[in-house]
Amino acid sequence: MRDLLVLAWPLVVSRATQTIVGLADALMVAHLGAGALAATTAGANNAFLVLILPMGCVFIVQSFASQLFGKGDVIGARRFALYGLAIALVTQIVAMLAIPAIDPVLSLFSYETDVRRAMSGYLVYRLLSAGPAIGIEALGAYYGGVGRTRVPMIANLVLMVLNVGLNWALIDGHLGAPALGVEGAAIASSVATTLAFVGLLAYFLRDGALSRPRVEEFVRTLRFGLPSGLNWFFEFFAFNLFVNVVVAGLGTEVLAALMAVMQINAVSFMPAFALGSSGAILVGQSIGRDDRDDVPRIVRMTFGTAATWQGLVGLAYLLLPALIFAPFASDPDTREALVEVGVRMLMLSTCWQLFDSAATVLAEALRAAGDTVWPLGARLVLAWLVFVPGSWLGVRVLEGGDVAAMLCLTAYLALLALLLYVRFRSGKWRTLEITEPEIA
Repeated sequence: MRDLLVLAWPLVVSRATQTIVGLADALMVAHLGAGALAATTAGANNAFLVLILPMGCVFIVQSFASQLFGKGDVIGARRFALYGLAIALVTQIVAMLAIPAIDPVLSLFSYETDVRRAMSGYLVYRLLSAGPAIGIEALGAYYGGVGRTRVPMIANLVLMVLNVGLNWALIDGHLGAPALGVEGAAIASSVATTLAFVGLLAYFLRDGALSRPRVEEFVRTLRFGLPSGLNWFFEFFAFNLFVNVVVAGLGTEVLAALMAVMQINAVSFMPAFALGSSGAILVGQSIGRDDRDDVPRIVRMTFGTAATWQGLVGLAYLLLPALIFAPFASDPDTREALVEVGVRMLMLSTCWQLFDSAATVLAEALRAAGDTVWPLGARLVLAWLVFVPGSWLGVRVLEGGDVAAMLCLTAYLALLALLLYVRFRSGKWRTLEITEPEIA
């Protein structure tokens, strides 16, 4: 437990600061109205859709780094950080090529005109820092794998402070800066992300020796990393379809309320995700030491800790929903409608807290062992054959509205947690080797 918490608290800070970037964008444009709030939050969501595939890929760097560190191969662990940085470079190139397609793609969905235009501008500026965002994740995965979670924490703290300060200057126009509104929030996030990455990269390059990259290791990174990335991508793509098609058709107030609730949940969930990642580090290091029998105990301990936190979060949502949601309803013209829908959604989100923590802990443990293909299949089946059609049926056909939307999310997470538990209990992860024989 001590090892888990020592690893976890810097990751809690890191993940919390990352979500605070999105939360700050939302809170600091909320006074501009429901349209600006919807454009910013849904825009951040859509930007994340572009980043989630490479981000999921570089998460595998932690698996390699932790197992190699467990074996005592520190230089080998550092090489895998380079492969993560290569993925970040490719991400930046692809993001730049995608910018001209933003407006035509958004026009396919049922956004109101002012929301779509503001979201388009937001996405253009956010994608300018796609590579640095993945670079921070890649280096953070390496440092996490070797147990130095405080290093990426510092980079993310710098990112958060810069983002909030630049938001204040650029959204409403302070210190002589123009008042750029929604686009100002995106510019602030991109500049802060780029500066934080440059600082973290400089530290990494001065932190130790680098050996020559190996083609076979990079191929192995992609072999295990791509299923991990596709895991995240297809799940998040299904959620994005849910937001852009199923929920967007319910109106701007409902869309804004849902995205605000998801921002709140993102912040409260980050400690559980950090605990899951910390448990995965311990799992990887145990596997590297050839001590696989210790893994189930680590997973039970990690879940117990994450579930305790998520249970407290759910209790807060039930007891104080209006207080928690109030900062997102600062525009007097839309306050009443937003609060009514947002409070109801926030209370309903209590239902999925324990399922979410279980799915996260189990998925991270399986990923640390290199078991990335089976969870990908589970998410594909649940997301696209259950969640997407089920949410359309419940929300639009049966006219269940926002209540049905939240219940569909709960059902999806419950089924995902169950399938991942069955996979972990099968013990297939015990037979997987991601660092043998090519790398050893």
